[in-house]
Amino acid sequence: MGSNSEPSPARKHVGELVKKFRTRAGMTQKELAERLLMSESLLGAYERAERIPTTAFLVDADRVLNAGGVLASCVEMMEEEKYSPKYFSWVRASVEAASYCAYESMVIPGALQTPAYARALYEMRVPAYEPEMIEQYVEARLERQAVLDRKPRRPMSCVVEESVFQRPLGGDAVLKEQLVHVLECLRTRKHVILQVMPTHRYEHAVIAGSLQLLSTREGRNLAYIGGQFGGTLISKPEEVNQLIDRFGALRAQALTPWESVELIERMAAEL
Repeated sequence: MGSNSEPSPARKHVGELVKKFRTRAGMTQKELAERLLMSESLLGAYERAERIPTTAFLVDADRVLNAGGVLASCVEMMEEEKYSPKYFSWVRASVEAASYCAYESMVIPGALQTPAYARALYEMRVPAYEPEMIEQYVEARLERQAVLDRKPRRPMSCVVEESVFQRPLGGDAVLKEQLVHVLECLRTRKHVILQVMPTHRYEHAVIAGSLQLLSTREGRNLAYIGGQFGGTLISKPEEVNQLIDRFGALRAQALTPWESVELIERMAAEL
């Protein structure tokens, strides 16, 4: 993700638009904040370009202020503010994807993270993020989770290392809440499949690191491999096909979805 320490011209422009439509509607910041069920201080931060407006805010503010689609049209512009150009391309593709697969060796998949778990991940970053940046990144991650309930349902298949469910990021209470949340997601969303890769498994097809795969609605396959200094977006068919084969082998080596749920339940009960 890119830095948000200095407001960009785009963010300043959107903040000015919000203020313009609010003023035209004859509303104070307090009145608009109450209508949108948010804090007055957060609304002020959006207007001053100190915070990046969320998608939900822009859509709701457009409706309440009768902005005629002007504010809603700024959603993609503000999405670009949250990520590096390369990662934004992946985020946009993943949101619109027809199917999504992921292997995670270090953390719970982003789409299944709780707010507390996501916050703990950003708080442990070295060098440290400023508090306002942490909140922006957490908001962005939680916004993307809406794709889980988008219709038509998008199949999602994840393989996660057993050790991920044992690492108490944010403390035992945060981890237990996270495990319970994962179990609830798996029970209520049949299009989401999660398999645990046991630590003792001696064969492993994707041992090198995290991997994400997706298929677009046009039938194109893409892959994204994470790294310490940014990830790599892979689009060459022959390379992506190799990674798809590896993920298929990985699923065969992991616990079944049913065995995985039983293991996570035992882990949660022990916390």
